[in-house]
Amino acid sequence: MKAFNHKDVKTLAEAKTALAGGKGTIIAGGTDLIGQLKDNLFQQYDDDRFGKLKNKPAAPQYPATLVNIKTITPSLDYIKEEGGILKIGATTRLADIAANKTVNQKYTALAQAALRVATPHVRDMGTIAGNIAQLHRCWYFRKPENRFPCIRKGGEKCFAMAGDNRYHSIFGAAKGVACIAVHPSDMAPALIALDAKVVTNVRAIPIEQFFDVKLPSNTVLAADEIITEIQVPTPPAGAKSAFLKFAIRKSIDFPIVNCAVLVGGKAPRIVLNAVGPTPYRATKAETAIAGKKIDEATAASAGEAAVADAKPFEATKYKVQIAKTLVKRALLDASKA
Repeated sequence: MKAFNHKDVKTLAEAKTALAGGKGTIIAGGTDLIGQLKDNLFQQYDDDRFGKLKNKPAAPQYPATLVNIKTITPSLDYIKEEGGILKIGATTRLADIAANKTVNQKYTALAQAALRVATPHVRDMGTIAGNIAQLHRCWYFRKPENRFPCIRKGGEKCFAMAGDNRYHSIFGAAKGVACIAVHPSDMAPALIALDAKVVTNVRAIPIEQFFDVKLPSNTVLAADEIITEIQVPTPPAGAKSAFLKFAIRKSIDFPIVNCAVLVGGKAPRIVLNAVGPTPYRATKAETAIAGKKIDEATAASAGEAAVADAKPFEATKYKVQIAKTLVKRALLDASKA
């Protein structure tokens, strides 16, 4: 691990200053970040192991300073309801969200998603903001010591395109971006299904607009922008939500596919993740069941519609069936809640 500075900040203004210039990185739970630093994922391509790259990597870069926002006063660790809105502080731990009675009763998909993240130890450290802002999963992108100068790091190609892509996108590369790494967040689809907003020190961002396909970033956050709160509106009367996840190792792994749904309100919402570079709002599936009673047949039709635009690789065709099944099961679970 390379050397870096560590700074405990007491205010958002102090944190913003420490991040100025793009040489600092926020740390809270650190469950993903510390692993990245240990593996030197941020090493710059200033050697000639792969020859001269035409596009020097703009990011990610190894941070000069880790800015600890857990020391900010007042604390960013809280769960509360105010004016019909659930407010969750950025440093709130996933374990606390999963255990919260209000979240379980009224924002069920969010509690279920938090409970399915990794292991108990990770949930005791990991935060809601860190979960939605984490970097993509791809073994070429995350190979220690930057052995693959992929396009997400400023290189010329996506090695997964012609390589081992068994866990990658089933919807092809993002528009204008030749990268098929998937977004791994479990909290993201639940927050999108519940129509949440991400509040920062400068603005409020609808959660669907938070994720950015443009390389090398995965969010729309500026270098000195800090997530402070997640806001979730109270679901409409009669609405129910559910979250399901398929992973190889149920107790620890990142999703092969996950799914969150909201039904019973004015309009259904169906969201998949780990199927593309950003969370995928399955609008065709929503249209397929709008105004209809959720039963085996309608839930199955929604599953088919959710993957109607899928363009899987040979190695990812199995994920299409998993996505269809999760949509169906999540809808049935929510309708019976």
